Amino acid sequence: MSSSSARDQPGTSHDTFEDFYTEVKEIEKRDSVLTPSQQIDRLLRPGSTYFNLNPFEVLQIEPEVELADIKKRYRTLSILVHPDKNPDNQERAQMAFDIVSRAWKILENELTRKRCLEVYEEAKGRTDQMIAEKRKKLKKEGRPTEPIPEDDPTKYKHAIYVMVMKLFADMERRRQKLDQRDQEERKRKRETEIEEEERIKADREWQQNFEESRQSRVNSWHDFQSGARKSKKAKKQKHMTGMMVPPKFKPESR
Repeated sequence: MSSSSARDQPGTSHDTFEDFYTEVKEIEKRDSVLTPSQQIDRLLRPGSTYFNLNPFEVLQIEPEVELADIKKRYRTLSILVHPDKNPDNQERAQMAFDIVSRAWKILENELTRKRCLEVYEEAKGRTDQMIAEKRKKLKKEGRPTEPIPEDDPTKYKHAIYVMVMKLFADMERRRQKLDQRDQEERKRKRETEIEEEERIKADREWQQNFEESRQSRVNSWHDFQSGARKSKKAKKQKHMTGMMVPPKFKPESR
């Protein structure tokens, strides 16, 4: 069985993954000795936002390397792009330094590093599935021996590389979507809290105003009642006086 046919077999998955990026190694060895300026340009090149989602890509290391080697690579690269080492290009150097630091934080954490390794495994699985579907289609069309592009090891590795980048991009989109949903939920919750705070404040002010005006209303009512009683008493006295006073005596003239 040819190596291209064996690639479809489950038993060869680990071997193929170990073989992953063999060609890219040479490129990484070449790029790993780039000057500080070249490293900054690499990390900030067009499309870097997409490529820098992969921490292994940022640090120019393979996914199977040990944590100690990852740390060494991080230290080397962080020194190269550190703003203090690039006084004539500090702003871009700071951006590159932040990218390198973020990659290290992801890989030094066991859980997030494991998730990144799972991305590579998933990328290989999807690529192999895509190859199997191509072969199935050729067989159905009566061309079972016709080669496919991924028979070329270089193109096969490139297909996996592209899938790795796609999966990291998908992860980032999901993260952003969840962040947006969380922000909207927090905003909605805060608006509800503000509305409740304003309602409580309005109720408190109304109660305070009510209490402050209560005595005034009581006094007004007492004044009204007192005035009404005095008026009624005065009218009654006037009426009674008019009834009891005798007519004025006038002497009879002769």
